[in-house]
Amino acid sequence: QLQACGGGLVQAGGSLRLSCASSGRTFSSYGMGWFRQAPGKKREFVTAISWSGGATFYADSVKGRFTVSRDNAKNMVYLQMNSLKPEDTAVYYCAGSRFRVGTQLLDDYAYWGQGTLVTVSS
Repeated sequence: QLQACGGGLVQAGGSLRLSCASSGRTFSSYGMGWFRQAPGKKREFVTAISWSGGATFYADSVKGRFTVSRDNAKNMVYLQMNSLKPEDTAVYYCAGSRFRVGTQLLDDYAYWGQGTLVTVSS
């Protein structure tokens, strides 16, 4: 089970840090990802991180602004978002994949958090 938090309202150019907590005992064996869904749009890939955290993957739209990390000792994954833009406004979801690392495909992720809303004002 995954639970994301940390969303909120921020001005353009600002920063937010999202957190995702896992209650699973095998968290360290899951590739983790963050996705987002803006109003009226499809859910899209944002970033992913490997089991150990040694490999990370980013959508072009967030590369250089967002940083994903994980702490397997705490069963946590984080998304640091800097230089936020109004187009980053969306509900952000964390997700876990037992068999895939770095995949951008929604269907590869079997476990999803409930989402946390990020609103970036201009």
